Amino acid sequence: MPALTLREVLALDPVRAAEPELLAGAGALDRPVRWVHSSEVYEGANFLDGGELLLTNGFGLTDADEEVRRRYVRELAARDATGLAVEVGRSLPSMPAEVIDEAGRVGLPLLALHRVVPFVRITEAANRAIVARGLSDRHALVRPWGDDHTAALLADLANRAALNQPEVEARAALAGFHPGPGSRLIGVSLHGTREVGAVDRAARLLGGAGLRAAFPGDVLALLALPAQSRQGSARDPVRAVQEAFRAVADVGLTVAVGHAVGHSVAAGSGWLRWSDTLRAARTTLELALTVPPPEPGAPDGPLVTSSRALALERELTRGGVDANRERLTGMVQHALGPLLAWEAAHPSDLVRTLEVHLRHGCSPTRTAALLHIGRQSLYQRLERIESLLGLEIDDPDLLGELLAAACAHRVVRGMGAAVGGGLRTVA
Repeated sequence: MPALTLREVLALDPVRAAEPELLAGAGALDRPVRWVHSSEVYEGANFLDGGELLLTNGFGLTDADEEVRRRYVRELAARDATGLAVEVGRSLPSMPAEVIDEAGRVGLPLLALHRVVPFVRITEAANRAIVARGLSDRHALVRPWGDDHTAALLADLANRAALNQPEVEARAALAGFHPGPGSRLIGVSLHGTREVGAVDRAARLLGGAGLRAAFPGDVLALLALPAQSRQGSARDPVRAVQEAFRAVADVGLTVAVGHAVGHSVAAGSGWLRWSDTLRAARTTLELALTVPPPEPGAPDGPLVTSSRALALERELTRGGVDANRERLTGMVQHALGPLLAWEAAHPSDLVRTLEVHLRHGCSPTRTAALLHIGRQSLYQRLERIESLLGLEIDDPDLLGELLAAACAHRVVRGMGAAVGGGLRTVA
């Protein structure tokens, strides 16, 4: 199906409501429209890439002299604009004759809009139609999800395809996703189901909205939480999402939650933050499925984790495990060599005990509870660890090195067991 033409844009209801009158360029009405922008005349030509219909209220034309007006029309034509639509009757009483003449000379379609219709209404309707037409062509041919616009958008965001803010907003609106100003957006990736019901239930529980789609083996979603909770108090959005999925997800599911990003209608590159939280969720899911957790999980519910809970694992594996394997192995041997040698000769769980203890602020009560052992048994393990390493494990200067090494040991061991498996995610 060919791209949307200027003639088809003029047939859209919001455009027709503005009572457009074609003053020049009748022979170019079948040119494709790549996008519809609104801008003041002073800067309108500067940001065009070609194929755009430009809307302006004409204010910048009122005090300009004849040559400035003609030069502006020439600049639009040189930028390969599809057309210029000018609101007349308010700021601009009537279309200047030299603008009509110059547009006719360069072959630029020139429209006078005789009734006031908010430009946002026109751009939203036109760009939504443009996106819908483009998706029908592109995804039916090259995407396995065909006409599923939501899946196509999530895949493009997760893979950081070549996008721009107006396109993302139009495609999100086409999918019925309208995050309000101040919303907190969080990417979520689920493994073990092709049903999106858990996302819908979590969104309802949180009082938010969700953009979600199923892919082979996984579900990918972007949740929008209101700026405040229903009780009117501030809350940690990541923890709120985790708690919601623990309440509504089925046993056996693995849920990975990305970081929270703010949504602002004025942010020109906001889609990059959407992409970042989706990519963080997907990377976290891969780690959750391939790296053993430092402590036992709840056997009677889903495994729900977050990008910040696995932040150290993500940093250690940045660029891939194979690329870092030698470095990680060296780190482990340098910091934990005596423990590994002991564990090779004596069945024990010293490395994991060390990591859990460090992760939880060196709290004996918390560590013993997570490892399901008594406090006395824990003290014996900690004494053995300090004896083998020849240091005090609660020394602040050592905490970072020991925790990174214990985590690296678990990552390398887990990834080695996962070689050849691979995940069926969006990429």
